[in-house]
Amino acid sequence: MASRFATPDQVRLQRAQAVASDVVPWLAPLAILATEDLALPLFFRSVAISGSAHLPHRGPVLLAPTHRARWDALLLPRAAGRRISGRDCRFMVTTSEMSGLQGWFLHRLGCFAIDQARPGTASLRFALDLLEAHQQVVVFPEGRINRDGSPITVARGLPRLASLAFTKGIGPVPVVPVGIAYSRPRPRWRDHAALCFGEPLQLEGQGKAAAADLGLRLAAAMQSAEEAARDSLKG
Repeated sequence: MASRFATPDQVRLQRAQAVASDVVPWLAPLAILATEDLALPLFFRSVAISGSAHLPHRGPVLLAPTHRARWDALLLPRAAGRRISGRDCRFMVTTSEMSGLQGWFLHRLGCFAIDQARPGTASLRFALDLLEAHQQVVVFPEGRINRDGSPITVARGLPRLASLAFTKGIGPVPVVPVGIAYSRPRPRWRDHAALCFGEPLQLEGQGKAAAADLGLRLAAAMQSAEEAARDSLKG
């Protein structure tokens, strides 16, 4: 009943609190142990990581990986997370992923939700706060898992976030394209996996045209990074 009579400022605060998340100190090391030391080595025969020199270890950064399987969310922290860069991967995920037991864990591992159908300002503001605090924010630019090999298209969310960061004086924030590849479209036990970091991109200019240009360049860079990852699988 109280929410019916909340002021606009109170409503905005409630939305912000619903989005905000932080990494629980005791849970993060356990998650790293379970994924990087157990799940990934047991499931995959090998995990090849290349292009690590392109990963900034300081300052705000947007990681823009291709999305091919649910394993992507475990591989990226293995390549860019706390053990490598000294900081956590703060994933922007869909609202459906933040429900139930899975959502309980994701929320406490620093993930935050965005409604793809009706993107709210609270999620973008929280992402900007993370960037301003020199965190690395992970956004899957395609917005969905793409297993059919269709051309990469970048949704408006990440370029818009980069543009807002620039406007707020945080940027230009480096946007790192990340290509992820597997032996098969649907990874199976003892398959091979590979991840490649591409050269960071930056927003060039301001406004919608600059954001659209970043989206086009990012799509091409993600494609190149994924091809490099696939090439490492052949080796």
